[in-house]
Amino acid sequence: MAHSDSQPFLGVVFHAIGGLAAASFYLPYRRVRQWSWETYWIVGGVFSWLIAPLAAALIIVPNTFGILRAAPSSALLHAWLLGVLWGIGGLTFGLSMRYLGIALSYAVALGFCAAFGTLVPPLWDGQFTALATSTSGQWILGGVALCLIGIGCSGNAGLGKERDLTVEKKKETVTEFSFGKGMLVAFACGLLSACMSFAFRVGAPVVETAIAQGVPSLWAALPLLVVILLGGLTTNLIWCLILNARRGTFGEYFGRTTARTPTPVARNFLLCALAGLAWYLQFFFYSMGESRMGAQFHFSSWTLHMAAIIIFSTIWGLWLHEWRGVSRRTQLWVGAGLGTLILATIIVGYGNSLSAAH
Repeated sequence: MAHSDSQPFLGVVFHAIGGLAAASFYLPYRRVRQWSWETYWIVGGVFSWLIAPLAAALIIVPNTFGILRAAPSSALLHAWLLGVLWGIGGLTFGLSMRYLGIALSYAVALGFCAAFGTLVPPLWDGQFTALATSTSGQWILGGVALCLIGIGCSGNAGLGKERDLTVEKKKETVTEFSFGKGMLVAFACGLLSACMSFAFRVGAPVVETAIAQGVPSLWAALPLLVVILLGGLTTNLIWCLILNARRGTFGEYFGRTTARTPTPVARNFLLCALAGLAWYLQFFFYSMGESRMGAQFHFSSWTLHMAAIIIFSTIWGLWLHEWRGVSRRTQLWVGAGLGTLILATIIVGYGNSLSAAH
């Protein structure tokens, strides 16, 4: 996204807000009652990947459909396809939440996502050497490396939790806790979820079309976001409907379950809508943050976004007592991971400010 509206500090603020939204989206799901995972996941998904992005785009950029018609069809197709792959990552992320809990799932899955989504685009474009030889690029790459160290600390905390707590204790806060399954799924999630970073890159012509039609750069990615998230909806909708069919859970949407107490259908839909809105807001603010990071180094937006999510999700995990009962050593690893990720975010932001100054 090549434009001159470089305001790195504001970009970091937007990424922090988006990170808070992303770290909070799963909380409403915890209060959904008598619905299977596939039911509440796709109801929330319809809000986050269809209703919210369309509504935001049409309100803020009324000519959204005109922009999409004028944009190169190849950019739209590639953005949608990468959205489909990102959607698979979203599915595996939902599974990692089931197996690892909020704090550890975010730290490991999104840590991998930060690394893949930040480093692969400049490698793909042949820009890595230029980045590594510039002062600002060295700061940014140093921040990415520190981010990976923070991920390692968080992963070590997860191993400590596995070692410190009995199965019963772990399942008091995470019902299906399984470190091995969770780590495997989290790796797949990180790899595929990084496709969102690529989707913004290949969809740049859509953003340029919006700017050419007079849309301010701050909002120019909203039409593109509709296309990318539609790809994510495609994957998740197909899989969740398959699970509904396999498990006979279609009736849950209408309150028909085997539970003895009535299903709070309206309340469940409302909670899923809140979760979906929070999920969408992460990318709403991500697109705004990326628009302010500077053309040469906007790739580092992904690291900032992921680190912010991990920071806030760790705080939520502490608030929800997911680390209650672990040893002092494990608590220190949790703190080390959180502190390292905060420092990594600051360093990446500083590197961006150096690039903007030149």
